[in-house]
Amino acid sequence: MNLDWLIIGGGIHGVHIAARLIGEADIAPEQLRIVDPGERLLARWRTCTTTTGMDFLRSASVHHLDLDPWSLKRFAGKGKKRRPRVFTPPYDRPALALFNSHCDHVVETFGLSDLHIRDRAMACTVDCDGVGVRLLSGREISAQNLVLAIGASEQPEWPDWAPQGEARVHHVFDPGCSGWPSQSETVAVVGGGISAGQVALRLLDEGHQVHLVSRHAMRQHQFDSEPGWLGPKYMTKFSRERDLDRRRALINEARHRGSVPPEVWRVLRSAISRDMLRWHECEVQGLDVRDDILKLQLSNDEVLDVERVLLATGFSSHRPGGAMIDALIDSASLACARCGYPIVDSALRWHPRIHVSGPLAELELGPVSRNIAGARRAGDRLVNAVLSERSD
Repeated sequence: MNLDWLIIGGGIHGVHIAARLIGEADIAPEQLRIVDPGERLLARWRTCTTTTGMDFLRSASVHHLDLDPWSLKRFAGKGKKRRPRVFTPPYDRPALALFNSHCDHVVETFGLSDLHIRDRAMACTVDCDGVGVRLLSGREISAQNLVLAIGASEQPEWPDWAPQGEARVHHVFDPGCSGWPSQSETVAVVGGGISAGQVALRLLDEGHQVHLVSRHAMRQHQFDSEPGWLGPKYMTKFSRERDLDRRRALINEARHRGSVPPEVWRVLRSAISRDMLRWHECEVQGLDVRDDILKLQLSNDEVLDVERVLLATGFSSHRPGGAMIDALIDSASLACARCGYPIVDSALRWHPRIHVSGPLAELELGPVSRNIAGARRAGDRLVNAVLSERSD
């Protein structure tokens, strides 16, 4: 198969970029494919958000996967035709169910399911004729242009004290996580961000006894970075900064890792005040695994006896893509900053035939690069690049 465009990654970024290339850059659908191992496009997104018990997105209604920023609002209907409780303040944040239905609408509108190759990309090579991609199945695909829309969803962050392989210790974002309790249990949720808070609340709703262990006080932030990063307020200075180490520092400083929006904190605080939820602000120092119980040793000398531990500690900050990206960097001599992330141009080109999105684009797009707004910004850059090349 020889394509014009191949996208590796069928998540938020891959789906949005595919829609933009077809809908705005006039790429013929038969000349584009999306490689992703999920049963359907956006499978990991749906699994992760369902696991946490998310009700409403953290992002505003204009951040979605369609072309027009107002598409989601129109999809929800107007006046009496609008379904109840589909948006919540502030910023008209959409309900997860509405957002997912709208994603289905986008996939159907652009026929993206027919373009999905359910497989895993294992190796990429570049030559003068294009990019070659070898899949886990052994299939080979050639394309003139490659988009690496690879997220961090397959690299959950495991603390050093947490044993992998223990049947009662799970990371909520592990692919195929099967650790959700099926009957009433005492559960420790470890983490201090929105995912930990949502998981704890879901467990409470399902009748479990819950301990929430976070190494810092609850940090309240509406978004995972300030809204000024979506426009020139902060991005002008960021774009003018030529020192990539400094750009990395700006990204790290801007991100509100381990934070919760005010509405989640209000519900958590209420549960804590009524002794429904036990909150421990301290570090986990160790775990003693016994036949009948797990003993979680905390830095305040407290020991929690629990039946299950659920880690909601986010994703690793290491460059995603694993061995495939490592080998591609070596074979194509691709430039990386000292932090290991790609050095790309304003069109998100890492190579004349390779574009990036998501985490791989963050040294160009800034701290919003990983989220839905970052997918839209990457779509802007790629479409502009295609149209500009076509007009030359």
